[in-house]
Amino acid sequence: MEKMRFESVDGFQENIRRLADIFPSCVKEQKDNDGKTIRKVDINTLQLLLGINQKESETCEFSWVGKREAVKEVYKPIRKTLRPVVQDSVEWDSTGNLYIEGDNLDVLKLLQESYLDSVKVIYIDPPYNTGNDFVYADDFSQSTEEYLENSGQYDDKGNRLVKNLDSNGRFHTDWLNMIYTRLKIAKDLLRDNGVIFISISDIEAANLKKICDDVFGTVNCIADLIWANKEGGGSSDSKLFRIKHEHVICYAKNVDLVEIKGVAISNADRYKGADEYEKDRGKYYLQKLGMGSIQYSKSLDYPIETPDGTFVMPSDNNNGKRACWRWSKEKFRKNEEQGFIEIKKDSKGIWTVYTKQYMNCDNEGNYIDRTQRPMGIIENYSSTQAAKLLENMELGRYFNYSKPIELISYLIARIDLEGEYILDFFAGSSTTAHAVMKLDAEDGGHRKFIMVQLPEETDEKSEAYKAGYKNICEIGKERIRRAAKKIAEENPQAKFDGGFRVLKCDTSNMKDVYYNPAEYEPSLFTSLENNIKEDRTSEDLLFQVMLDLGVLLSSKIEETTIAGKRVFNVEDNYLIACFDDNVTEEVITEIAKQKPYYFVMRDSSMANDSVATNFEQIFAAYSPDTVRKVL
Repeated sequence: MEKMRFESVDGFQENIRRLADIFPSCVKEQKDNDGKTIRKVDINTLQLLLGINQKESETCEFSWVGKREAVKEVYKPIRKTLRPVVQDSVEWDSTGNLYIEGDNLDVLKLLQESYLDSVKVIYIDPPYNTGNDFVYADDFSQSTEEYLENSGQYDDKGNRLVKNLDSNGRFHTDWLNMIYTRLKIAKDLLRDNGVIFISISDIEAANLKKICDDVFGTVNCIADLIWANKEGGGSSDSKLFRIKHEHVICYAKNVDLVEIKGVAISNADRYKGADEYEKDRGKYYLQKLGMGSIQYSKSLDYPIETPDGTFVMPSDNNNGKRACWRWSKEKFRKNEEQGFIEIKKDSKGIWTVYTKQYMNCDNEGNYIDRTQRPMGIIENYSSTQAAKLLENMELGRYFNYSKPIELISYLIARIDLEGEYILDFFAGSSTTAHAVMKLDAEDGGHRKFIMVQLPEETDEKSEAYKAGYKNICEIGKERIRRAAKKIAEENPQAKFDGGFRVLKCDTSNMKDVYYNPAEYEPSLFTSLENNIKEDRTSEDLLFQVMLDLGVLLSSKIEETTIAGKRVFNVEDNYLIACFDDNVTEEVITEIAKQKPYYFVMRDSSMANDSVATNFEQIFAAYSPDTVRKVL
């Protein structure tokens, strides 16, 4: 059986693996000092394959003090986990939403396995760096060993955030290092057709755009939206001009795959006559599903069955050149079932896949209002609205700069998010979660949110602390609870997910001996057989296993008992785990009969040598394809 890794992705080795798939000759294997095989890149060979002249080294790039170390930080693995907090959660067993407490850099790294290429929209409202905002106290000067030991820990006063005063000589660079690392990892979580919205003020807007150009590519810039955030004449504390706007920077992972939903045309004729309606009702034109003009994506390159039982690939519709479909498999199947796909031969006799584009009608032939592209200036949503809403929820005394729910709703509504994730890793007062639930209640959607927030302590003199909220996370969670209740009261017929699972970022469940057994004397192994920390539960272990195997953290979990042992079944036999001691052959046999995709147990928990000896034979007999792992 294979041992669980229990460490976040090693980004350096993952990048080398991807490079080896394209240019295998530039990746060499060698032994390190411990005799372990590692891979390294031959830079000279890579430059030769790319046609790069080494003498032409001058380039235009955005750089700052600490960027090199920040890049390294992105790819360093960490030994941490997310621990479930059922008592703080709402509708634990059925919700698809997550609320995660912890340093967002650590959390983003931990989410890479389970949510890689899975998030459709990211919205964040990071610190604006006004001279009083707090930034994360990242220390990129540490060695890897020091980082793995200390990352995410609080200082002797319990602080993880530091105030970035404008008197600090690294005023801009500290902020750039903070935001750069998080955006680099967040990009990997986005779907190929995903979008990120970032709220920011003028102070760092220019730098943020340069960073986004670096991370996402200049070609993937969608817009620098202007949000008129103040009512009346603008900010009275502006020195020269009265400023009444902020920015919302918008980038795509692949702009060619992004669709922005339009807004209603205010002066359009919404009530067509019956004759004209019937005339437009069935009109449609055909548009090729295969496109060679968009950036290639492997996930969109799949076979489609034709009427004669053969299969057509995107390249077949592009004169044999590499191409991909405009739609994912899931979207294609859904539209095919509803009759919105037409597959017929072109003039050359090649099967070609088309989508039916209805004129002035939806896909079911119902008349719809025409829309227009959204404006680059967002008006009618002010900061005052956010303050009033929080006051009505009796939370207004705790947050001074929360974004209005109308703004977030407007941005989310621009993207088709049916059944997909929106991530906010600067969750604050949980405005994004509130907006998601409200939109779902209004339009019947099934969006899912992932909120991430550092449990920043509230000041002992603050109203929040006096009301019992010891950190920001406590306020954010309470807002979601109150918002869900209020939405349900105002929309009694609506169905929406008002629950959320709470998880807390913490150190690994495993003791150091688990990761570095060679550093311990063999004579000590008997006393170190239990390599799990004493304060960790079976539920803690289950979620670390889910993270390591890339299982969604909102997955359905059922607990059963087999021969007196607790057994967890995740997503209908996708993963079965048992962490109890003295597991017998009866337990192993019953689990094997269920034919799970994964089975995980503790290496030391087999009842006796006979169980260990027969373990593989039992699975070979009942479920040979099950992937067996131990911890």
